[in-house]
Amino acid sequence: MSSLNYTSKEQIKEENADALKASLKADLGRYPFEATLPELGPMVSSALHAAENLETWSSPEKPQVEAWRSGWDTTIFKAPKGTVVNISPWNFPWVLTILPLISAIATGCTCLIKPSEHAQASAALIAELIPKYLDPDAYAVCLGAVEEATYVLSLKWDHIFYTGSEKVGRIVAEAAAKQLTPVTLELGGQSPVFVDGDSTNIEIAAKRILWGKQQNAGQVCVAPNHVFVQEQYQSALVEAFRKAYDSFWPNGPLDSSSEMARVVNVHHYERNKSLLSSTKGKVAFGGQAGQDLRIEPAIVTGVTMKDPLMGEEIFGPILPIIPVADVDAAISHIQLSPTPLVIYVFTENEEIKNKFVQRTQSGQLILNETFAQVAVYEIPFGGQGESGYGSYLGKYSFDTFTHQRGYINVPADEGTEGFMQGRYPPYSAPALEFFSQALKTKIPDA
Repeated sequence: MSSLNYTSKEQIKEENADALKASLKADLGRYPFEATLPELGPMVSSALHAAENLETWSSPEKPQVEAWRSGWDTTIFKAPKGTVVNISPWNFPWVLTILPLISAIATGCTCLIKPSEHAQASAALIAELIPKYLDPDAYAVCLGAVEEATYVLSLKWDHIFYTGSEKVGRIVAEAAAKQLTPVTLELGGQSPVFVDGDSTNIEIAAKRILWGKQQNAGQVCVAPNHVFVQEQYQSALVEAFRKAYDSFWPNGPLDSSSEMARVVNVHHYERNKSLLSSTKGKVAFGGQAGQDLRIEPAIVTGVTMKDPLMGEEIFGPILPIIPVADVDAAISHIQLSPTPLVIYVFTENEEIKNKFVQRTQSGQLILNETFAQVAVYEIPFGGQGESGYGSYLGKYSFDTFTHQRGYINVPADEGTEGFMQGRYPPYSAPALEFFSQALKTKIPDA
């Protein structure tokens, strides 16, 4: 943390908070609440958390060892991996840039930041502020698009941290493999929701799902992608969504008072409109396209797994509802799909909870909530399979940029050497007998 060039954390926050909010407004149409809750707030709290825990995290560990090696001073040192690169996305251009940077600084790594070209105002401000507050010989920003990113990936790094799409994630992984570089891939995927109409409060479930979906106009890697619900509860769930919808936006989502973010650019705006026009399901409400790249959140009913909406991660303000016979049918669909970043389950039924724990795979499994898990830094955040690999948040971020360096110091004294004597040539039958003891250990009965 000594590389930070400032007089107080409060000064940084006060000097730049308005500029950060303005950049998010320019890039994504974000209003102050959606700039503060998921971006500015976590940046400050994560920096403070790292500073408060750095001594503990970085201290050498002394693992418990077998008695015959008790004098070897077995230690695990926490060493910085070296020079790392963080390739950050456009959808949360600040928090997904700064959180990995905080951890790189905490571990002692130097870092290059490559922000997304699709969030130009944020990228420009990042490039302005990083050299203002950090040592430019240790921390730098590379602006640009595909050409610049390709060049960055051609270089040798000690760790690559990438957040973005699965398609680009594969390119990053291939480039890392050529250099044998460790990589963290924070991707996304079609994160499903299951609403157990038999046991959960449907109105609370609908409100929490819709809140998670409308964050940043659905452009969130952990956004609910689609909802499974038992067939007999689909109508009740739609009505609950309608109630939450009207309470969130009394004058409609496109009204200036709604403070809902917009879609990032024309390409994604047209992509979302095309999805709505091609679905075989029924748009229950919402979906109206407005000015300034804004689209009403759309609730679509009667969707099947073969619907055009289910071709890939939606990453927009469209929420399909897929009616199923029961929880087992929902789990079967999830098992046949690529491993998601997160599975959301709304239920009070312990048997159903256990079914999701034991029969599904995902980066995270979240019960009775959406989106809020990204604030829980005591658990790792990361994907599995197609949704990525590696993790971060809290200490897990520190561990990502740390090499755990094993160390022993075997005493060079006559007592220890006498114990070691049997391993040296010429090998003897008594020595072989001694080292074969493990092979004669009785295996416990099951």
